[in-house]
Amino acid sequence: MGNRESLIAGAKQCLRDIGYTRTTARDIATAAGVSLAAIGYHFGSTKELLNQALMEALAEWGAELAGTLEATDGSAEAVWAAVIASVRGQRPLWTTQFELAGQVDRLPEIHEFLVAGQRQGRAELAGLLGAAEGEEARLLGGLAQALLAGLAIQWLIDPDGALTAPDLTAALRLAAAR
Repeated sequence: MGNRESLIAGAKQCLRDIGYTRTTARDIATAAGVSLAAIGYHFGSTKELLNQALMEALAEWGAELAGTLEATDGSAEAVWAAVIASVRGQRPLWTTQFELAGQVDRLPEIHEFLVAGQRQGRAELAGLLGAAEGEEARLLGGLAQALLAGLAIQWLIDPDGALTAPDLTAALRLAAAR
């Protein structure tokens, strides 16, 4: 692995261990086992390196989650169980996403990437719910995304009190009945 690849791997590790806003060039260089000067040579700046590493890490995680969701039996409970497993298994990336959501106005270069990710996520969630396109897909995908974000926050902050997949499906049935 060359210095460029080592820097990407080191930056991804720092994103998981430290987060986006607290990671320094020295943190990345240490994690990558390369000199500080290599960051400037290969990426121009620490921010550019972090942005690329973030985009790669989130794309990898997104593909993993999409595959996991597609492999379920399609039931609401199975889908939500897969989401919860992702939050538990990829906690650092979920935390980083929420960190960035709070900084999106200060990170315009990340904003477009997050918008694209949100739109793709809504479309994929809508497809899982049986809505392929149009207004129905926008509404169902948006609702599923809102539930997903709320569920992720519960599991990140209070996993002992968070809703389980059976809890969430029962709550959705209760809400629909009222």
